[in-house]
Amino acid sequence: MDETVKEILVVLGRIITIFPLLLIVTIFMGKRAIGELPIFDFLIIITLGSLVGADIADPSIEHLYTAIALVAIALLQRGVARLKIMNRWIGRIMTFEPTVVIQDGKLLNDRLKQIRYSIDNILQLLREKEIFDISEVQTAIIESDGSLSVMKKPEKQTVTVSDLNLEGGKPQLALPVIMEGEIYSSILEFFSVNETWLKEELAKHGVQNVSEVFFASINYDLELHYSLKSEKNLFVPRIFH
Repeated sequence: MDETVKEILVVLGRIITIFPLLLIVTIFMGKRAIGELPIFDFLIIITLGSLVGADIADPSIEHLYTAIALVAIALLQRGVARLKIMNRWIGRIMTFEPTVVIQDGKLLNDRLKQIRYSIDNILQLLREKEIFDISEVQTAIIESDGSLSVMKKPEKQTVTVSDLNLEGGKPQLALPVIMEGEIYSSILEFFSVNETWLKEELAKHGVQNVSEVFFASINYDLELHYSLKSEKNLFVPRIFH
């Protein structure tokens, strides 16, 4: 019983002493390591968590060695961060390249496969940017930290209704009607149209087979916007970091 109480007190003592040190180390590493979490910083955070967790859970581990390891990891992170600033080549090989996933309103199927993002992932990220119609997007980029940066088409830049002294119109919302060649009949019913109408609209743009379509959406004005599984003659700028 006495031995159990002693071990519990040791664990509590480790928690009390290790967390202030972890806080100091985290502050020392800087806001970037917590906010953006590039690959290297992500690995650092995982390592710190594992190190502290093992130290707290296993009283047989020398507490001093854990403290030394924490400080060493923090110094390593700061050193690597400085190297990445001094040498862009080092920075590039230690993180992901930004990837253009939408260009001129077209979802780029090959780019999504390359970074293993789904259509749903991109649509969610767009909604978080208050963009509900992909046709408004000039260029969208998945950054090295996994966030989405969006540049709207010039004619779709934000101007509020009150700026123009106009009454509110129809919501600028487009719903997906085709995803990876599959037609969503419920969306067609919502807009009171059918598959025949959809295929006729695609045919107007030279698309003869629904299976060619990677993504398509319809807005409240019954405007169809689509992206093919293989987009040709589309210039996609390369983004450097």
